[in-house]
Amino acid sequence: MRGVPPPPGYRSGLCDCPPASGCGDPGAAAGCGEPSVNRPGRAISQPPSPVAMPEAAWRRWFLGVMPAYSAADDALTTKLVTFYEHKKDSSVPSHQATVLLFDPRNGSLKAVLDGSVITAKRTAAVSAIATKLLMPAFAEVLCILGAGVQAYSHYDIFTELFTFKEVRIWNRTKEKAVKFANSVNGPVQVCSSAQEAVTGADVIITVTMATTPILFGDWVKPGAHVNAVGASRPDWRELDDELMKNCVLFVDSREAALKESGDVILSGAEIFAELGEVVKGTKPALPEKTTVFKSLGMAVEDTVAAKFVYDSWSAGN
Repeated sequence: MRGVPPPPGYRSGLCDCPPASGCGDPGAAAGCGEPSVNRPGRAISQPPSPVAMPEAAWRRWFLGVMPAYSAADDALTTKLVTFYEHKKDSSVPSHQATVLLFDPRNGSLKAVLDGSVITAKRTAAVSAIATKLLMPAFAEVLCILGAGVQAYSHYDIFTELFTFKEVRIWNRTKEKAVKFANSVNGPVQVCSSAQEAVTGADVIITVTMATTPILFGDWVKPGAHVNAVGASRPDWRELDDELMKNCVLFVDSREAALKESGDVILSGAEIFAELGEVVKGTKPALPEKTTVFKSLGMAVEDTVAAKFVYDSWSAGN
């Protein structure tokens, strides 16, 4: 028996103060035990604790536990997330999650929330922030590679926040791409190949279960922006070496990217900045360059989102 690697898209044991904030608190990063409520403005994500299982099984499924605390939001949560590689029954999502919201004052359980919805929404929201900062001026064409849950959540927020003249989608199974195009509110062009979808696109979103590259640098328009959301394991890829090595690479967490992202690890690409550094203004966005934002996710995003949902519900009741 052995422990499972961290679940896709989750950071391990990192202080979630804004990157480049100068926090530099290794005790906070490790969950040192200092009462978090005594550190206003802090957000602490404890290391994920995947359940042990036979080594032959962990590549096909696992259960991960992700606790986090946000002092600014006075919120304490744990997300339970499962990953199953469904090769036959594609009607069941590969990732399913539940978020438990606790009262940080006494530990009582306040709410049980649909973690799958929260994960989908907050991931797309972070991609939208990256896109707002990094996309080229006058972006007109949006391309989505993949047609799963994240494709829908990204489409919803991107078409709400940005004005694209054209939206394209490609998926390995064309039927799913057609279903996507028929389900969303707005015209979507279904493409027969990833290259067709990508060529000339200003903003590209990869939300696939690919384990080898499906997006190649020689397809990508110079100055385009890519949100790479899939391939959240150290041996999985969505983007090829040419794209990774010739882009300006942004990540949500350097530490997580260097441990969990196959696109970063296997390409040897140099990380230019964390997204938080750009938000804070300590690193430039460089929207005139070809940019890639590698998204792995932060547990505290689930905490903040869960608290927002709970507060909204409470206000209405």
